[in-house]
This record gives sequence, C-alpha cells and structure tokens, in this order.
Amino acid sequence: MKRIAIVGPIPRDHIITHTGDQIQKWGCVTHPVIALSAMAGKKIEIIPVSHLRAVDKDNVKEVFKGYSGINTKHLTTKNDQGDIISLRFVDMNNRLERQTGFMDPIMPEDMKALLDCKVFVFIPISDYEISLDTLKFLKKKSKGIIIFDAHGPTTACLSSGERQRKFWIDRDQWLPYIDVLKMNLEEAQASWFKKEYETNDFAMSEDPNREELRKFAMHCLDRGVKCVCITVDSRGCLVYRKERGKFKEDLVPAIKVSQVIDTTGCGDSFAGGVGFGLLHKPNDYVAAARYGNALGALRTQGKTFAVFKSQAETDEIIRQGFIKSS
Repeated sequence: MKRIAIVGPIPRDHIITHTGDQIQKWGCVTHPVIALSAMAGKKIEIIPVSHLRAVDKDNVKEVFKGYSGINTKHLTTKNDQGDIISLRFVDMNNRLERQTGFMDPIMPEDMKALLDCKVFVFIPISDYEISLDTLKFLKKKSKGIIIFDAHGPTTACLSSGERQRKFWIDRDQWLPYIDVLKMNLEEAQASWFKKEYETNDFAMSEDPNREELRKFAMHCLDRGVKCVCITVDSRGCLVYRKERGKFKEDLVPAIKVSQVIDTTGCGDSFAGGVGFGLLHKPNDYVAAARYGNALGALRTQGKTFAVFKSQAETDEIIRQGFIKSS
C-alpha cells in the first residue's frame, strides 16, 4: 500500500468568514488528510505528522476517527506545543491573522520511520515550523517526492502575535531539497525579490506578472526544483517544469463554483491534491494540479469536512470543470 505523509501544524482555528459566520475547527493538516481519506482511504495510507499540545491530542484524533486509511501514530506531544490561530476574513481571499500558540518545529527524527513514503506534503503556515535539516534528511535517506508550500517561509509571527507576510530571503538554501514548490501569487512575490528597493516598490499586485513569474520559476528549476505550482485564485494554477530539458508553462483552469462559503484550508487542500496526483503519476504535474484545483474548490463549499468527495466523484468534477450546487 502506498503511503503519503502530510506534515505541518494542526492549529486550533477560530475563523470569522467574509460573510460574518464564526467557525471553530482544527485546520491545516486536517484538510488534506481527510480529503485524501474521502478519496482513497481504503487504498492508501495517509500519515499526518504534527506536534500538538497534550490537551489537544485526543480531540485531534477524534476529528480523524471514522475516516479510513489515516495513521495517527505520528501526532506527538513531546514538548506540549501546538498552533492556535485566529483568522478574520476581509474578503474571500484576504484575512487578518493572529497567532497565540506555537508548534515546535518538525525535525529529522520525526521522519525516521516514514522514509518509505512515496510522497511528503509539507504545509507549514509559519517560517519556523519545518526545519531545513528535515528536508535535507529526506533528500538523503528517502526516494519520496517532497512537496513544499511556501506559505510557511513567507509568513512571520511577530511578538505581538500578529502574522505578517515576509520575504523568503534564504530561499536558495531550500530549493535543492524541494521537488514541487507550491505557493499562491502573494507568496510568489515574496519569494522573488529585488536586490534593492525604493520605498514605493513594496506593494503587492493582485494581477500576475507572467514574465516575472517565469523568471522566478526558471530560477527555481535551475536549482533543483522539478515543478513550481503557483495558484492564481479563480483563474487556476500556473504549472512550470522542464520536459526534455525545455521550459514548459501551463495554466490549469480552476474548477468553477457558484458560491464560496469558507476558503480556510484551500491552499492546504490544494497541496494534498497535488500529492495525491503524484502518488499515482509521479511525473504528471499538470494532472496533479488538476487534483489540487479540485480539492481546493471542494474546500470552499462548506464549513465541515463533508465537502470532500470520493475519487470517482472528484474525477468527474475535474472532467466537468465545475462543482454543481447542492
């Protein structure tokens, strides 16, 4: 049975949606783990890897109870630390964040029993949560595909608890140890920076500068990354890779939805979908991005994990290109 590890925090989230609804739930790693269980839990082993507060461990395990294929043995509480986060959405895609609890970093020893996993999906949400030594360890000891979400290294947690976007200054130290680099447009801009800035240069753009994104992607591919996936909101996902030595770029269209209820966990779900695709077709990055788009779109359709579908239903959503309203 193929094994896939989903690695990162499981924060206790308090969310106020863009429509004013209040939601409390466990976030990040829970989304792709349950999405993959809904899709193929009887055919694959899904392993969440996270550090938790001791008081939260039983509650987190209860969330996974009843879902097939999930191995919870790698949810640990050694240092009694875990993430606690408040999110207030100002619109569908932008939110204000505050963090009041902090998971200790995932280290190489957390991964020693998982070297036979075919895919590792790292979804940090802050810059301290995954150590570089962990990726180096896996590159040396495992043949598994390493998917890494740039949300972590482009997000800082200030001493006030405020969470803010930051430049990924040490990016090139990480790239040789990443196979698939996943990010959104804002994170891409925080990962591709100038050598010097004027004061008015720091504004983020909501419209993708395709030429600059190509330069960034080529920079990553030249340093060992095999694929760069950049999500561009409702437009879909830009997929960059090399085929027979030639640079390739595709825009994989988004799955259309008629309504958006909650976007929390969309990026995490996307990363899990990419991991699922590569678990079955390790070199088909476009097909993997389609699964990413599908799981990200499904995540928007409700407040609970009931939004996720079987593989057959997910495949049909990909074929049709939209999700029917229930």
